[in-house]
Amino acid sequence: MLLRLLKNWTLPLAMLVGTLVYLLFAHFPFLSPLKPWVHGFVGYFTPALIFIQLLLTFCKVELPELKPKTWHLHLLLFQLIFTLLLAVILLYAPVCEAYREVLEGAMVCVICPTATAAAVITGKLGGSASTLTTYTLLSNLLAAVVVPLLFPLVEPHADVSFLVAFMRILGKVFPLLLCPFILACLLRKFMPQFHACLLKLRDAAFYLWALALAIVSGQTVRSLAHSDASAGVEWMLAIAALLACGVQFYLGKRIGGHYGERISGGQALGQKNTILAIWMAHTYLNPLSSVAPGAYVLWQNIVNSYQLWKQRHKTATS
Repeated sequence: MLLRLLKNWTLPLAMLVGTLVYLLFAHFPFLSPLKPWVHGFVGYFTPALIFIQLLLTFCKVELPELKPKTWHLHLLLFQLIFTLLLAVILLYAPVCEAYREVLEGAMVCVICPTATAAAVITGKLGGSASTLTTYTLLSNLLAAVVVPLLFPLVEPHADVSFLVAFMRILGKVFPLLLCPFILACLLRKFMPQFHACLLKLRDAAFYLWALALAIVSGQTVRSLAHSDASAGVEWMLAIAALLACGVQFYLGKRIGGHYGERISGGQALGQKNTILAIWMAHTYLNPLSSVAPGAYVLWQNIVNSYQLWKQRHKTATS
């Protein structure tokens, strides 16, 4: 009974655990000596966790299946065009600093690639996990190209030229997003037994994502608690994330539904790798903008939890 409860409510429980862990460190002074160790661990563990999640996801991709479908291209175009539109507004419109951070937060919520666990949840909802995994790869390719090009323009640093910033971001983002795919292909070719072992870890990406969600939830609460921004700015960031989440789930379902892939389309565009989004926003944009993808964690997991509950209820009554 307890295991079933944990499995059914993994996502809300992960957010609760992350929040409680932060509150423990914030309100119990005797844990203070551990804070530097925890921060260092999270700093190194976050990219590693993203890498492992992507590796497990891409191991499921068969090369012959990597044929982009029409709805894939439509979703990619939406991500690209809307991100470019926000970047143009940030570059050329007289936006006040508060709204600038809100727009940066919305931009990272759009360009962020599909979550590594989206294929697992798509399968649980009755969608096509294979086409979703293909889109995960395509959206990572898009982010690996667009993020190094746009982020140094949107948030320039006086002591760093565009080329230096571009190469720095490219050097961190490109390998993180593409090396897992290359490694998955090499394992399939030269180490088929080990590759087969990774394939058996079907739900591992989902539970690793839950672990990442706990970490991100704690970081989000910490950012909100230590932020110097007004409550109004934080609410605007949260609302921007809500709008981005709602629009992307809606458009993904509409576009995917037109091609008989309603569930896959909704998850592909709406379910984001938020741990990557927060890391990118905090590292390469105004750190306050990371509140938006942090809030996106809450909104997308409310949607996912409702969808999973609805699917379980449908299965139980049929």
